[in-house]
Amino acid sequence: MERLKNKVAVITGSSSGIGAGIANLFISEGADIVVNYLKSKNNAEMLLKNNESCSSKILLIQADVSDKKSLNHLIESTLDEFGRIDIWVNNAGADILTGDAASANTADKLERLIETDLKGTINACWSVSEIMKKQGHGVIVNMGWDLSIHGFKGLNPQIFAASKSAVLGFTRSFAKSVAPIIRVNMVSPGWIITAFAEKNIDGDFYQQRLKEIPLGRFGTPDDIAEAVVFLSSDESSYLVGESININGGLV
Repeated sequence: MERLKNKVAVITGSSSGIGAGIANLFISEGADIVVNYLKSKNNAEMLLKNNESCSSKILLIQADVSDKKSLNHLIESTLDEFGRIDIWVNNAGADILTGDAASANTADKLERLIETDLKGTINACWSVSEIMKKQGHGVIVNMGWDLSIHGFKGLNPQIFAASKSAVLGFTRSFAKSVAPIIRVNMVSPGWIITAFAEKNIDGDFYQQRLKEIPLGRFGTPDDIAEAVVFLSSDESSYLVGESININGGLV
């Protein structure tokens, strides 16, 4: 069953990790998609190549969602190609753990999170919702972090939790503001194994986290993708303003 057949979806930050997992499942569910990337053009092109045999139309667009002009380019390019936007997934997030960002001070890291994870999400929601209102329909899925609710010690978790908690508060208020024309919900991942996590998570840290998770494993991008597809499809037609924690039962 193709739950997203004939839908047009934009997935920000979808060239790798969780975003790529979402993009691949959307394709298998029949959606035409826009794969948005910031720097990882090679990864985006590889995703396209891996899905050459599918019937879905796949468009690659470079854009920085923290920049309004770049965000508008993403939206306008999608409309030029497809004529509408049925689903928008705000998956893009600031990287504060690798490259230059890893050595930045905490204030600079917080600024990056606010600009991309918070303001990028808000601006995308505001802009895309105007299009969806004119269409008479639409779905938006935002991304959170389950530990922004439960808490996790450390400076990076503090500022990441702050940005994602703000996204949760915005999502719930925004959802009430645009319903019933647009359905807005949120997915909040727990500990997820991605290529980045496999390279950077310390073995002892990994084992300690496993002890805390009732299901006894880290999640995968596919676990998150399934939840996003559910929220994007008619299967969740009576769900608005909710956040689904995908965390293996961690509380």
